[in-house]
Amino acid sequence: KLELYSAVVTFLFQDSYYEKGGDRINRIRELVQKVPPEFVAKLAVYAREQMHLRSVPLALTVELAGIHNGDDLVRRTTRRVIQRADEITELLAYYQQRNQRSGMKKLNKLSKQLQLGLADSFNKFNEYQFSKYSRDGEVKLRDALFLAHPKPKNAEQESIFNRIVSNQLKPADTWEVAISQAGQDVSEDKKLENKKEAWESLILQGRLPYMASLRNLRNILEAGVSSQAVEAVCALLSNKERVLKSKQFPFRFLSAYRELPLGFDTGVVRGALEEAMRHASGNVIGFNESDRIIIATDWSCSMQVPISEKSKIQRHEVGASLAFILANRCKRVVASIFGDKVGWLDFMPLNILENLTKATKLNVGYSTNGFLVLKDMIRGNMVADKVYFFTDCQLWDSTTRTDYASYGSEDNLFHKLWHLYKLEVSPQAKLYIVDMAGYGNTPIQIMEPGVYFASGFSERLFEVLESMQNGKGALEAIDSIEL
Repeated sequence: KLELYSAVVTFLFQDSYYEKGGDRINRIRELVQKVPPEFVAKLAVYAREQMHLRSVPLALTVELAGIHNGDDLVRRTTRRVIQRADEITELLAYYQQRNQRSGMKKLNKLSKQLQLGLADSFNKFNEYQFSKYSRDGEVKLRDALFLAHPKPKNAEQESIFNRIVSNQLKPADTWEVAISQAGQDVSEDKKLENKKEAWESLILQGRLPYMASLRNLRNILEAGVSSQAVEAVCALLSNKERVLKSKQFPFRFLSAYRELPLGFDTGVVRGALEEAMRHASGNVIGFNESDRIIIATDWSCSMQVPISEKSKIQRHEVGASLAFILANRCKRVVASIFGDKVGWLDFMPLNILENLTKATKLNVGYSTNGFLVLKDMIRGNMVADKVYFFTDCQLWDSTTRTDYASYGSEDNLFHKLWHLYKLEVSPQAKLYIVDMAGYGNTPIQIMEPGVYFASGFSERLFEVLESMQNGKGALEAIDSIEL
């Protein structure tokens, strides 16, 4: 059970389509065979309702249908995990891929209980929800309706089902539709004016959702909206309650700042994003107010590249930014950067963007002598509860030309110094090594008690670590779920 839970947790790294999961989804399939079906069902519900995952609960439900029959467990599980209209079609797409079928004729051999669960799910949504999430994909909503054969609850729902069949659902009145319509069949000048008016209308009427406001901040500013609209967007983005409710990670706001068009680094926009980042520190799971944190960041050349093709944030900025952000939340946060030597950062918690600008200008050389950080920690008697190293794991001793990439080897100086630190300074400390360039199939490895290695970085890294460390407690929570 714990192995299956841990395998599911790692999907937090990239809650994307199952076929991209590779070895991880294959491991989940193997483990599903080894635990009671009821646990699989409860885990699927837990992953959807408590962990807010989408793809893996659907996969677990399909796997459950392959090993269990004789009662309505699959039906009840299907009904619980499908919480958005497009999850109906995504479940069927996984079923098709899992059973190596193609074409609707081969897909129509669903298990009876899976079919009934899908039929129940159709009864959960209204026309707006169907229209909003009706998309072209491997399986279309119309196809799913034919497969599930849902019984409409009333005449109104029967009419909606008929419109799904005839592809005549009323377009959902969403902000996307409003912006799209503003740019249709007009000249470029008129299109820009229409979009400006559309953005202003959405903003001032409070119709633009939080995430849409953040992701489209650049578009809004480039459209030339009024100062009143800009101030309204900034007030929304910096609202503490909305930030925490959005569960956005602080780096989202840093990324939005980096995306600002030239000339738009105004005090009100910068201040709003700065404030939002401070509030968003509460969305980083796994840290308490009493925590004493040390964060060390590799400043080598190979770390000074974007964390992804689409990101404006570089690998070496992640650790330093995290330190500045957590300083607004935890008891004590100490940060360093390392290259040929170590630089310990002096920063003011309330000015994250300025701190990062200052840090990027520091020069510590371009080697990867991470062991020097541990030496300083021992020499300075720096007590910590959690120690993080953000690196691409090309750890090195440039003085003796020794490679320290293999943490577990007995002659590894980094390994020895960590144990010395635990022995002499901080016995309770835990070590987290985050490989910023990692692409491993096993995102989290427990190197030894209290030492974790993460292959690859995701905004949900800390949630994964927290979930794995609380695994046994989570099993009790899963077992207590009523289906």
